[in-house]
Amino acid sequence: MTQYHVLIPCAGSGSRMKSASPKQYLPLNGKPILRHAIDIFEAMPIVSQIFIVIAAADAYWSDELLQGCHKTKVLPCGGESRAASVYQGLQALVSQVDSEDWVLVHDAARPGIDAEIVQRLIDAMQAQDIGGLLALPLADTLKRADATKHVSATIPREALWQAQTPQMFKIGMLEQALASCLERQPTDEAQAMEWAGYSPKLVLGDLKNLKITYPHDIAVVSALMQATQSEQDTQ
Repeated sequence: MTQYHVLIPCAGSGSRMKSASPKQYLPLNGKPILRHAIDIFEAMPIVSQIFIVIAAADAYWSDELLQGCHKTKVLPCGGESRAASVYQGLQALVSQVDSEDWVLVHDAARPGIDAEIVQRLIDAMQAQDIGGLLALPLADTLKRADATKHVSATIPREALWQAQTPQMFKIGMLEQALASCLERQPTDEAQAMEWAGYSPKLVLGDLKNLKITYPHDIAVVSALMQATQSEQDTQ
């Protein structure tokens, strides 16, 4: 029986946050940013295991962060890039799972994920699909800048989507795709699969599944999450 596993690369330093610790460990609504995503996946019966890929020398990691977790394991094999961390994480878990199982790779700094969004991604996969990712159609007009930060072109937004996570693929296929293109530094798993000749499926994501990158993003994501919770409480 096919199983679903989650892999969360968590070896980045988050330099754009300009914080004392990596952004995934910063507090948000009463707990570390990373713990929000872990709690969602821990509570989903369809998820078999959760793997957190951290740097071997991560001085900020504490096992207390996983207090009360039952499906989550830590893999101290993170690399210098997101792609390297995912690839090395897949290599570390390959002996524990089936290569035909699905892996959902999720950003440590996307705490706004919820079970409904994840299930939407899982349910969207048909027998002919090789995998897919959550994404949002672009709503804003895009401008290309020149070297002096003046507009050099307007880019049509039709058919353009903003990628989110989780990104979901068969473990064996994703490992092979990443192995063949690590030196090209893919920005996400979908790009690695594209370079391998596949066409990942786009599945509608959610605005609150925003990735925390800059300091002001914490307040934005916190507000979106609280608004969603308030809606659920009144239903």
